Amino acid sequence: MSKRRHKAMGSPPAAPPDPDPERGVLLRSYAVTHPPGLDLPARTHGDWDQLAYAARGVMAVDTDAGRWVVPPQRAVWIPAGVPHALRMNGAVEVRAVFLYRRARPRPRLPRPEPVCRAVAVPPLLRELVLEVCRRGVLYVEDPAAVRLAGVLLDQVRLLPDAALALPSPVEPRAAALARRLLERPELTLAEAVREVGASRRTLERVFQGETHLTLGQWHRRARLSAALGRLARGEPVTRVALDVGYRSPSAFISAFRATLGRTPARYFDVPDGGVGP
Repeated sequence: MSKRRHKAMGSPPAAPPDPDPERGVLLRSYAVTHPPGLDLPARTHGDWDQLAYAARGVMAVDTDAGRWVVPPQRAVWIPAGVPHALRMNGAVEVRAVFLYRRARPRPRLPRPEPVCRAVAVPPLLRELVLEVCRRGVLYVEDPAAVRLAGVLLDQVRLLPDAALALPSPVEPRAAALARRLLERPELTLAEAVREVGASRRTLERVFQGETHLTLGQWHRRARLSAALGRLARGEPVTRVALDVGYRSPSAFISAFRATLGRTPARYFDVPDGGVGP
């Protein structure tokens, strides 16, 4: 046999690279403890929806649409393609689940609305997240994985929003006021409105129309959001209460419990059956 013939009958050429090597993956997960003060710049996760669960610590998620504060036993849903930046207050123990939108064959699954949402994490959702994290990667060919994903997504879709979202208004004066209240939550509304240079009535109308919150509601959330980050770093309740604008620690504790269901002293306790290693 000639050398030319031998070359022609050699090994077949390598197959072209798979354009989507992840197509059989339905869910991925990771578990990580971020150090205090870590800032992660804005990024997206391509075709992956994300549910980020804060087991311990407080993280803030910033997008063009607003800020979501995620304290212990809360989670934030971040749809695929949404740029988001993260800031850690204290050490933050995160359990994250990613759902691949291009999984094939495409499973029939409930779909949450394509907007960021913060939700309280009841025991069922917590256990679903932890089970995905224990398994690491789940594949679309596994019927049990598809069922698990369906229940998890149903939970995210049906749970009410946690009262920790700070949607961003678009109107320039309202947007300036929102930024000022995030920078200086201790300001009274009268002081902040005066700095912006618009009437309170106008700003009230814009906030209700664009954020579905009154100015007072938005301001209270901004104050509590600032307080959560500082409490997570171990600062005393009295100092935090006064620094974010409350007249007394008791007024702060009352507002905190009304919004988050616990006093500040008990809020960072992880419930029994919480996150393991």
